[in-house]
Amino acid sequence: MSFALMMLGGMALDLLLGWPEWLYARIGHPVTWLGRAIAALEARLNRGGRTRRLVLGALTTALVVTLATLPALAAQALLPDTLAGSLLGAVLAWPLIAMRSMHDHVAAVARPLARGDMAEARRAVSMIVGRDPERLDAAGIARAATESLAENSSDGIVAPLFWGAVAGLPGIAAYKAVNTLDSMIGHRNDRYEAFGKLAARLDDAVNWIPARLTGLVFALASGRRARDGLRVMLRDAPKHRSPNAGWPEGAMAAALDVRLSGPRVYGDRVAEEPWLNGGARDPDPRDLGRALALYRRAMALCALALAALILFR
Repeated sequence: MSFALMMLGGMALDLLLGWPEWLYARIGHPVTWLGRAIAALEARLNRGGRTRRLVLGALTTALVVTLATLPALAAQALLPDTLAGSLLGAVLAWPLIAMRSMHDHVAAVARPLARGDMAEARRAVSMIVGRDPERLDAAGIARAATESLAENSSDGIVAPLFWGAVAGLPGIAAYKAVNTLDSMIGHRNDRYEAFGKLAARLDDAVNWIPARLTGLVFALASGRRARDGLRVMLRDAPKHRSPNAGWPEGAMAAALDVRLSGPRVYGDRVAEEPWLNGGARDPDPRDLGRALALYRRAMALCALALAALILFR
């Protein structure tokens, strides 16, 4: 059984079908199932003092990862060690690869932004970033969407593919559980700082290699700007508040010859973040389209890498 073939098949299904709305309406999505479990456990257990929250948050993380991984282990054990088994595994991996969804969400920002429809562009960007869209001008919207595309290429696509290629269905399922936990409880605020601490640290750990691979893929996909992408990524990524997000964002910034990250507004709070590729200009609506083109080339490189693993296995 080829884990790389499972992931390549999952990519192909996601590219062709996405996750159909009729299917979502009928059964939801594996990530929403995990989300409901996390929300129920958090509502019941996230209370008391810091030590209690740390312990019960760690227990929640362990339970959710186990809940996701055990069915994947059982399913993989039942698959035959044949081409048919790998293809069936691809069907099971398909919902956990968000390649088409990521492109569609950013394209939904790029289209109205390109025609000057700021109201629709702000509405669309509010679906993928946490900052206040009403305070964003055209450059701010383009920057926010480009950063989301870069970071979520790692979290939503490269990391699931990586862990799936390493460990098959249990690898991709466990990764999605950790990433969903981080997105829901891995926040640095009074409610979640202790309860979600293990989830946040675990997410940092499982994304360490994929984030750097994503930056490398973006740099290679930029063609003649590959050397600049590597240089800026290595120089600026360590400045980012996240141990991982700066790598794909830095490579994306250099590939487009724009600056990313920097100060941004969340509600009534201004986050004074350092710039990535700080000597360059702000992105404009045209650059968001270029970012999507770079994303498509990067995803093609990921598919080629998986194909190479299959051929030389």
